[in-house]
Amino acid sequence: MTDKFEFIDAEYAAYRESDERYVPSVVKMCRWMEVSRSGFYEWRNAPESATARRRGILALIVRKSFDESDGTYGYRRVHADLAAWGVPAGPELVRSQEHDIPDLVKRDFTAAAPGEKMAGDITYLPTWQGWLYLATVIDCHTKEVIGWATGDNYKTPLIEKAIEMAARNRPLAENAIFHSDRGSNYTSRQFAGTLKKYNLRHSVGRTGICYDNAMAESFFAALKNERVHRTEYPTREHARRDVVRYIEFWYNSKRRHSGLQYRTPRQVREEYLERQSAA
Repeated sequence: MTDKFEFIDAEYAAYRESDERYVPSVVKMCRWMEVSRSGFYEWRNAPESATARRRGILALIVRKSFDESDGTYGYRRVHADLAAWGVPAGPELVRSQEHDIPDLVKRDFTAAAPGEKMAGDITYLPTWQGWLYLATVIDCHTKEVIGWATGDNYKTPLIEKAIEMAARNRPLAENAIFHSDRGSNYTSRQFAGTLKKYNLRHSVGRTGICYDNAMAESFFAALKNERVHRTEYPTREHARRDVVRYIEFWYNSKRRHSGLQYRTPRQVREEYLERQSAA
C-alpha cells in the first residue's frame, strides 16, 4: 500500500511541475490505483514516527561502519562496531539496515559520457484491459531511453528486464550509477543481484520526493502529454506498441530536448562518438 501512495504522490507532483494542461486529481489517481483517498492523505500527512527516526539514525551509523571497512564488513562485524560505540541494536536490526542505499546523484542528472549514470522508474498506462506498467532506464548524458520493459505488474522482474535491455543496447561504464526511487522492487535483494551482475552502483532518492528522480519523471510527463492522453488503448499490446514507437521513432531520435540545447538524444550520442573517434 505504501508503494502505491508513494507512486501517486510522485506522479501528481510530476504533473504539477510539467507543462501539461491536464493534471489528474489525487481522487482519480487513488481510484485508478484502487486505494482510498483518506488513506493516501493520512499516509502523506503522518509525522515521522520515533521508530522511523531511530532507524534513520541507525542507518547512518551502519553506513559509517561499512564505509570505514571499505565496503568489506557484513552485518556481524558492523554489529560489533555498534556495540563498541555504545549504540544499542541487535544483530537482526543491523542486518535489516544492510541494504541501506545512498543517493549518489543528489539531483544532478548530468554525466560526462554515455553509460556513466542512468536513472529509471515505473509508470502505468490505462488500457481497456487494465494497467500496462512501463519501466525505463534513461542515460543521463544523452537523455536517451536505453532500456525499457512493459508488463501487467510492477514487480522486480519488470525492472530487471529494463536494465538487461540497457546493458544489451549500450556499453555501460564500470561502476556506473543507476538511480531510482525507494520502491520495494528497486530495493529488493533480487534487483541488487541484477545490478551487481552488470557492475552497477545503486543510488536512490528519498521516499516520496519526486524531484530526487526528476529526469525519469520528466520523461513520463512527456510521454503522457504527447502520446498517452491523446489516445485510448483497447489492449495492453496496443499501448506497448505505441510506447515503443514513441521512444524509438520520436523521443530518442527526433524530439529536441531543452536540456540538450534543443538537440536530440541520438544527435548527442553521435557527437560524442565522433569526438572519441577523432581523439
